[in-house]
Amino acid sequence: MSHRKALTLEEKVALIKDNQNGHGLSVRQLTDNYKISKSSAANILRRSEEFLADYSSNSNKGIKRKLKDENRQKIDEIVFEWFAQRRAKQIPISGPILQEKARQVAEQLGCTTETFKASNVDDSTVEEWTQRLSTILDGFNENDVFNADETGLFYRATPDHSLVLSKEECKGGKKSKERLTVLLCSNLTGTEKLKPVVIGRSQRPRCFKNITTSKLPVIWLSN
Repeated sequence: MSHRKALTLEEKVALIKDNQNGHGLSVRQLTDNYKISKSSAANILRRSEEFLADYSSNSNKGIKRKLKDENRQKIDEIVFEWFAQRRAKQIPISGPILQEKARQVAEQLGCTTETFKASNVDDSTVEEWTQRLSTILDGFNENDVFNADETGLFYRATPDHSLVLSKEECKGGKKSKERLTVLLCSNLTGTEKLKPVVIGRSQRPRCFKNITTSKLPVIWLSN
């Protein structure tokens, strides 16, 4: 008769309970039922306390994980309902505002700052790029390495971006405004700054009618 080489922890616990019941099964019966050798069955019974303790520990971890997942799901549902209500009233909601609401709901449900953090950036991606960047920069002088800080700018328009629901109809917007991207570049030592780069939609906007772009105090690019 062929025998299996190993049993899972759950199967070992089941075997132990089959042996400990009022009409417990013998080693021979356990061997036939679980298709293992007599020595394996005897070894499992000899280490029964160890296996039962491991199983109890893993079960507790599973319960905690389940509660954690249930809390996260409940937080998502409450925050989404709140978000939908605000958007129905045309109230703009940004990412940071949504994160703050999620933290408030988590606190009301008994979560601590250690057990819950509102998601924003993928930490694994940040860690990966932190390691890759040091490799890329290796061998370069700090004076020759520049950092570019990018910011978006709507010319003559106040920022009122908002997260929206997929079913919402797009209204208003910035169709009459020029969206600009501004890049400010300086080296890591702070000893040198490059001329700012401004990226607009048009190569020659109407407002540049009598202006030579090469004479601007910035580098003008279009995309």
